[in-house]
Amino acid sequence: MASKPRRIAPTWHTVLVLLAIAGVTLWGKIYSDHLRAIANSPRLPLYIQTAVFEWALLGLVLWRAPIAIVLGPRWQSTRRIVVDVLTAAAFWIVSGILLVLLSRLLHITGLGPNVRFMLPRTFIEMAAWIGLCVTAGICEEGVFRGYLQPQFAALTRSAPAGILISAVIFGAGHAYQGLRSAVLIACYGVMFGVLAYWRQNVRPGILAHIFQDCISGLVGVRLH
Repeated sequence: MASKPRRIAPTWHTVLVLLAIAGVTLWGKIYSDHLRAIANSPRLPLYIQTAVFEWALLGLVLWRAPIAIVLGPRWQSTRRIVVDVLTAAAFWIVSGILLVLLSRLLHITGLGPNVRFMLPRTFIEMAAWIGLCVTAGICEEGVFRGYLQPQFAALTRSAPAGILISAVIFGAGHAYQGLRSAVLIACYGVMFGVLAYWRQNVRPGILAHIFQDCISGLVGVRLH
């Protein structure tokens, strides 16, 4: 018989993490609205502050949750690295196809104004964007899939429920992009959740997340 999911941190700690996510989401909405209202507003401060908040959020998680569970154990062999990289590449392709189909169902065409203004324009901003993408891949996968997903799976005694709840919170955390985009991102979160559950670690998800965000920013700016 499969063992039941076990909590990886106290419940009060999860509540604290959720409040922190809500606070960061609210800040992101207010700050992005402020910058969007300013013509030619600088994006570098937004990138830096967002990265700081994301690392702080991961730090809050790791305060009470084991890093080996949240981010996974270290790679033990070159073979494991190759497997994770290939898994991430396959996931990126398949999830990309599914996202295109879901975008059509949700009538989402291209990047909305709440995202376009964030895209990097200068060389320095592009370099900072890549750094932000690395931060988002590590921190968001660690927080949402490495921590919240198994935590909610334990609290609900259901792995599917853990995947779904963490994905909904993930989508809500991107509410500043608009309702339909938040729904799409929640669906993306479900895909990442299934991947993490299948592989029993978040490393492939981190790699795919980083690559997806980098491509979205560096290619998206040339299309808009």
